[in-house]
Amino acid sequence: MTRPLKIRKVTSAPRAYYFKPRAVPLCELEEITLQLDELQALEHADLKRRGQADAAAAMRVSRQTFGNILASARRKLADAVVNGKALKIEGGPVELSRPHCGGKHK
Repeated sequence: MTRPLKIRKVTSAPRAYYFKPRAVPLCELEEITLQLDELQALEHADLKRRGQADAAAAMRVSRQTFGNILASARRKLADAVVNGKALKIEGGPVELSRPHCGGKHK
C-alpha cells in the first residue's frame, strides 16, 4: 500500500492549460497530462534556476521528492515535444497560494 501524496505548494495557476502542435486538431492527438506540481518544479529549476534544496522547500517537499517531480515533468515535456503530442496542464496534489504582494493592495 502506498503512502498518500503530500500536498505541494504551487504559487500560481498556469497562463495556458493546453499546448499542442500547430494545425493538428486536438481530437487527433494523443494527450499527456502535466500536473501543476510538475509545472511548478520546471519553473523553479529551469526558469528561475533555483537549487533543488531551495525549490523543494518552496514547494514543501523533500529534495528527493522534488527531483522525482522534476524528472517526471521533463520526461513528459520531452515526450510531448519530440512525439508531437498535446500537453494538458491540470491536477495533482497541490495547494494553490498567491505570492505576497508586499502590502501594495488592500
